[in-house]
Amino acid sequence: MSEANGASVPVPGPTPGPTPVPGPVTADDVRDAVRLAVEALREAEAADWDARAGSLEWTRRETVEHLADDLFAYAAQLGVPGGPADTEVPFVWRAERPGGPANVIFADRAAGVDGPVRVLEACGALLASMVRTTPTTVRAHHVFGASDPEGFAAMGVVETLVHLHDVAEGLAVRWEPDAGLCDRVLARLFPDAPAGTDRWPTLLWATGRAELPGHARLERWRWYGAPRG
Repeated sequence: MSEANGASVPVPGPTPGPTPVPGPVTADDVRDAVRLAVEALREAEAADWDARAGSLEWTRRETVEHLADDLFAYAAQLGVPGGPADTEVPFVWRAERPGGPANVIFADRAAGVDGPVRVLEACGALLASMVRTTPTTVRAHHVFGASDPEGFAAMGVVETLVHLHDVAEGLAVRWEPDAGLCDRVLARLFPDAPAGTDRWPTLLWATGRAELPGHARLERWRWYGAPRG
């Protein structure tokens, strides 16, 4: 307030600026998400890896293998940008049991519980490398629409964060990813997600894994990988 002729006069405050736009999702984000996932999984090596993973029908081992397979597949798609625009790279996909995930990538059971963790680490490194070295103008097929390297990086991060949530449920492992990382992938893949809410619970809501105050749990969900701008 200021004084004018003995009266108090309100002084305008600063004009609010535009809401900051989160930065892009990068190869470093992929690397960091997978590194943290690997560290969390190593804390749970003594757990029952053949128990169900959260609300999924897959076991914890199968879920980690599926996650590794996702990261591998995204890296592979970026590796053939001139390939067919309407299909994945034609690897042989198979499930090891009825109801299990159909993968290209499986860990050797003889390697014990360390096997799927090492496979995840390797596949994460493949995706991070492809995102880092692929020109930003490249577009590659995904079932939700052609995407660019940043889009595939964001997909890999989302897969890592939410599938670690699935695996960590029921384990004595704390898994709460960085809010900034969640904000970046929400902005990139879920542009219609609620704003002004905690970012990690919002990402769980956007992927059908939790309720959010004022927003019922989603029965169906998808992301939007199309390049922005």
